Amino acid sequence: MSTAFTLTLALPAGFRPQDILAFHRRDPQHTAERVGDAELEKGLLWRATAARLSLRFTAQQVHADLHVDGTVPDSDQALLAAMVGRMLGLSQQVEAFEQRHAQHPQLGALITRHPGLRVPVAATPFEALTWAIIGQQISVAAAVSLRRKLILATNLRHSSGLRCYPGAEQIAALPPQALRQAGFSAAKTQTLQAVAHLVAEGAVPLDAWALRFPCEQAVREQLLAIRGIGPWTVNYTLLRGYGWLDGSLHGDAAVRRGLQTLWGRPDKVSQQEAENWLAPFSPWRALVGAHLWAAQSSTAY
Repeated sequence: MSTAFTLTLALPAGFRPQDILAFHRRDPQHTAERVGDAELEKGLLWRATAARLSLRFTAQQVHADLHVDGTVPDSDQALLAAMVGRMLGLSQQVEAFEQRHAQHPQLGALITRHPGLRVPVAATPFEALTWAIIGQQISVAAAVSLRRKLILATNLRHSSGLRCYPGAEQIAALPPQALRQAGFSAAKTQTLQAVAHLVAEGAVPLDAWALRFPCEQAVREQLLAIRGIGPWTVNYTLLRGYGWLDGSLHGDAAVRRGLQTLWGRPDKVSQQEAENWLAPFSPWRALVGAHLWAAQSSTAY
């Protein structure tokens, strides 16, 4: 038995589908995502069952299909609509941000280069959190390689043949040595599996938070209590998992490089300098960080 859902959502004027597609095109080997000029196929777990999400962009619309290798309730149609809207950043208040800061002497130039920029969000908060842990203190290319090896280690497949990004239960069940052999450090292995166990047991309710967001403070407090998770990981998870645009990404090396270029500085920008500069842009500090990423490279973004 299988279940299929189909829906169409309207897109705002000036929507940039290529930003979304570029985010999911990070892995050149297309391990769990297949990305074309105007479409995305992504393998994921839906209620712990292998599923394939397909997004096809047309003028001012996105057409979404979810094919689950199992039976799920009809009410999941609403969950699918919420997930797709979150992934595409449809509720992100980019228009208000641009109206407020388009004339800023430094940031204004970046807004002009990338009008309408939204932050692509991962399919699930768990994927965002694990991606943040994987990416701690390494390059994007190295993080993509580790992510690929994690997907291969769990080896979950949809009936279409597309591999699926694993859930908490699958990562928690992996022997630590499997992650070490995949290239994960001892510290990342410990953090990743600790998080997986907490999510699988319901102690860290990532999906429930998504249904009642904004609840940024609850997310922050519980995640910071986990060994191996610091402010950058939390702010990145809030951004990529929930679309929360006010996390200060001053700890992000690419953000500081972007500021160095923006300011024409020969020397590196410190975390404190970056934090001080970002502060007045609340409640859009993370969106400013996304503009700094986009100014450097669509890959880093």
